[in-house]
Amino acid sequence: MQTIHFTVALWCVFVAALLPIGCAGVAKAGMFGKPRREGGYDNENPRVWLARQKDWRARANAAQANSFEALPFFMAAVIIAHQLGAHQGRLDILAFLFVVVRILYVMMYVAGMGNLRSVAWGTGFAINIAILFIGYR
Repeated sequence: MQTIHFTVALWCVFVAALLPIGCAGVAKAGMFGKPRREGGYDNENPRVWLARQKDWRARANAAQANSFEALPFFMAAVIIAHQLGAHQGRLDILAFLFVVVRILYVMMYVAGMGNLRSVAWGTGFAINIAILFIGYR
């Protein structure tokens, strides 16, 4: 009987799915206990509240949106690579690298490091393309 288990690449999909939630937490950090009239987080109208944010909070919210945008391609690439029988070790390394690059991307986004952030985005995109085609024969 074959044992089925989560590969490192599939765990990376899980981590990548959590990244937008982490970005949202960063955007809202320190604002939960503060009254709304003083700029505290408004759970009744969270999107309106987030749209009014400036500086690093606004960038964290933008990183959240971009993390959601990057997620479907990454998920599909990993699943397709598995279906095509990609070499598991290589797939795991690429998926791990993608997650590391995306974490760096978020950090650079929040820190306002636009040029480096763009390099990280491009690197992550290239890694994702490599994942997609790693099982191609």
